[in-house]
Amino acid sequence: MKIAIIGASGYAGGDLIRLLLTHSSAEMSVVTSRKYAGKPIETVHPHLRGFTDLVFENPAPGEIDADVVFLAVPHTAAMTYARPLLDNGIRVIDLSADYRLPKEIFEKVYGVSHTDYFDAPYGIPELRREEYRNARFVSNPGCFPTGATLAAAPLARFAHTIIYDSKTGVSGAGDNPSATTHYPNVGDNINPYKWTSHRHLAEMRLELSRLGSGARCYFTPHLVPVNRGILTTAHILLNEPMEQEEVERRYRDYYKGEFFIRYQNPTLAAVRGSNFCDMKAESEGERVVVASAIDNLVKGASGQAIQNMNIICGFDERDGLKGAGLLP
Repeated sequence: MKIAIIGASGYAGGDLIRLLLTHSSAEMSVVTSRKYAGKPIETVHPHLRGFTDLVFENPAPGEIDADVVFLAVPHTAAMTYARPLLDNGIRVIDLSADYRLPKEIFEKVYGVSHTDYFDAPYGIPELRREEYRNARFVSNPGCFPTGATLAAAPLARFAHTIIYDSKTGVSGAGDNPSATTHYPNVGDNINPYKWTSHRHLAEMRLELSRLGSGARCYFTPHLVPVNRGILTTAHILLNEPMEQEEVERRYRDYYKGEFFIRYQNPTLAAVRGSNFCDMKAESEGERVVVASAIDNLVKGASGQAIQNMNIICGFDERDGLKGAGLLP
């Protein structure tokens, strides 16, 4: 399979390259960057030096020769690429937000008009894979909704309220430096932000409804001084009490056979660099607290995108993704 990555100079693009280098059926033919066109990828990704001789390019969408394209671009950019690529018979995995939400919700949440909307499957594999095995286009979920939704899914339909509290590493803000990510503002600190209005909340609420849950949903993220990872604590308020033994049984049954879901104490170090989501639940009757840990750049972005490529192309879902976390 010939693979192209549009927007390959960012953190997600770098992880796509890193992971695809170990894929048994992936041959990266095009990696794009307008800013770095003509320069070798180690200009931006020095950790990849010696593994590939790829050079950044800047082709028009119609000039891309590939079987699968990953769109690792900011929101509003993907909608300019999607249709031309699909018209050329290319399968597309979109890591942006452009096709995660219904048109009217997207325009309200992101404050822009959607210029080329179409309905696309939302790709959390453990919850949705059977709905898009033969899809030509998959919308990759946001990092926060991935860890949060996986944490709550087994109990979602039994809940009346779900409150997500997430701690995220600085790489989630992307590779453009800002006052928010300036080291003195991040180090030795914890910063809540977008307390009640984070854009990913719309995804969380929509996915809960798809799971048959009518639960009210709230979310507050916090920036913490680590490079990678999201630790989410989900407070799940149940309609009726559920004891610990029953909660654990439901989690183990719900994710039985899921290679990338591990029921164990979640820590960022245990999932760093990997596509795993670790989680554990504790019940106090009417409230169940579930904590989950993912790497925001892997299971929260590039790794899940490759997992989705494997699904729609008929590969082993684990191909390119079998690496363990980097503990300590």
